[in-house]
Amino acid sequence: MFHFFANAGRRWRARPPAACRALTTATSTTTTKDALRALLRETGQPVAVVTSLLPIDGDDQHPSTTHFHGATLSSFSSIALDPHPLIAFSLKIPSRMAKSLKTSMSDPAQSAMVLNLLSSGQAGTAAVFARPDLHPKPFELVQYTLSQDGLPILSGSLGALSCSVLKCIPLHTLYETVEDEHTGSTNGLVSELFISRVQRVDAFSRDLLPLLYHRRRYTTIEGRDSKSLLVDALNRIADYGTANR
Repeated sequence: MFHFFANAGRRWRARPPAACRALTTATSTTTTKDALRALLRETGQPVAVVTSLLPIDGDDQHPSTTHFHGATLSSFSSIALDPHPLIAFSLKIPSRMAKSLKTSMSDPAQSAMVLNLLSSGQAGTAAVFARPDLHPKPFELVQYTLSQDGLPILSGSLGALSCSVLKCIPLHTLYETVEDEHTGSTNGLVSELFISRVQRVDAFSRDLLPLLYHRRRYTTIEGRDSKSLLVDALNRIADYGTANR
């Protein structure tokens, strides 16, 4: 009898309960997230706004009206030039932009979106498209032209990439084991990765400076203060409120 309990004790010590493993893994994941977030804040990130057509709902009262949609990206990256130029970015879901891009995946040869790389004078534009719930009609606050595909190119951008959407990858499914799936903490946030092929480069300007996001502020390579970059944002918001009183 003693021999049996001794062996059981060794087995218990060799294999910690799943709850303990989950707690350890979740704590480690949170620490890694915080460290990565802190590091990336020290790295200047380019700011971009993706624009597309918004799918028309079945109950739309004006089905002939073109609906544009835009969203400020927290990050994006060029991932390949050969054999085709590819970019990637993630979107939190559910979102209208994700729905729009998924709808367009049936035709990979058709440009379904424009990725607008913002210039240093467009901090206000980034703010307008970052919170669509605060600005229900953001395209009334900015100037834009249309690409040959009929998609908005934001005026004053550093450049614009007309892209087709090749693949959408749900990031919350990228767990190697069931245990990892249960221990990985998403805090209720789920994202999807979109891989897109650049079909054309439009409206490229060498005379503008890029808009960067650094230490939670908008800036540029010359180090202009974020307050001056956000002046146009405040003016646009004020003008929008006055026009809709």
